Amino acid sequence: MGGIILALLVILAVLVITTLAKTIKIIPQARVGIVERFGKFQSKRDPGLNAVIPFVDKVRYMIDMREQVVAFAPQPVITEDNLTVSIDTVIYFQVNDPVAATYEIANYIQAVEQLTMTTLRNIVGGMTLEETLTSREQINSGLSIVLDEATGRWGIKVKRVEIKSIDPPMSIKDAMEKQMRADRDKRAAILTAEGQRQSAILSAEGNKQSAILNAEGQRESQILAAQADREAAILRAQGEGQAIQTVFQAIHDGRPDQSLLAYQYLQMMPEIAKGDANKVWIVPSEIGKALEGLGSTMNSLQGIPDDVEGPAKRVDMGSTQPLDLERSSSAAEAVKEALAEAKEAEAPNRPKPTGPVVPGQPAAPTEPTPPTE
Repeated sequence: MGGIILALLVILAVLVITTLAKTIKIIPQARVGIVERFGKFQSKRDPGLNAVIPFVDKVRYMIDMREQVVAFAPQPVITEDNLTVSIDTVIYFQVNDPVAATYEIANYIQAVEQLTMTTLRNIVGGMTLEETLTSREQINSGLSIVLDEATGRWGIKVKRVEIKSIDPPMSIKDAMEKQMRADRDKRAAILTAEGQRQSAILSAEGNKQSAILNAEGQRESQILAAQADREAAILRAQGEGQAIQTVFQAIHDGRPDQSLLAYQYLQMMPEIAKGDANKVWIVPSEIGKALEGLGSTMNSLQGIPDDVEGPAKRVDMGSTQPLDLERSSSAAEAVKEALAEAKEAEAPNRPKPTGPVVPGQPAAPTEPTPPTE
């Protein structure tokens, strides 16, 4: 009897626990429970602790209300120029109406995938391969508009559509790589040519500037050298003029006579005979007259010349400062005139040589040249 009562108690406890389990339902956060009564929609339950009628009501679906991300497998799409490309897409969506998402569409994720593929084929089918590769934003916008209109009655809101990749055929990839490589080689060649042209231009400009500077430097150098030569020539001419004036003044101051000239001739004789190659030398014709003058001078009183009547005429030396070119030329002309007058005075009395003179032997006598009538 006691065992039967214990068994009944156990069965009763199991029934109570089962009833409580069927009555109390806990809905997680960000989810909504769809409750059906005898297979018909009864209500939707919010997150938290909810009570239903056991064995009558049943939480049939648990709808996730968070934004979901679904990546679809690559799908082949044919472009306008009959090229097949493989496109991967990613859909961001959120359930707004759990009842519609449950009862309006059997599988909303599959429906969104198929709708995405068909819409993508329609959009890409009107584009060439080049446009498809460069118009991702346009494709995304078109997909978002079409999916949002189609999934609105399903209680789904498409937030965003992204294309992960667009893969053309391998042959097209190779052609595109070759084209890209050729384009880059072309740009590299253009840049290299432009660099060489700029380098040549800069080098030419540098050479031009260098040549100009060198020419200017040479011109200035030649100008300075010419100025230096001119000043040096002027100074040399002034110095020679002053030297000639000094000698000329000394000659006038000393009042030389025939004995001084004869003595100067005798002093020049050793200079003429100097040198190892001098085997034969010629004595000037005036040497006889010079010796005669020297002899007459030695017979005079101690070689002192007779007094000349009147005071010696002294030539004005002028300033010792450097002379200019006009004064130097005038002084040179004066010297030339004085020398010409001296030669004309000596010409009638110049003796003529009677024969050659041999070194070591006395010179042959000379005969005076008769004056010219």
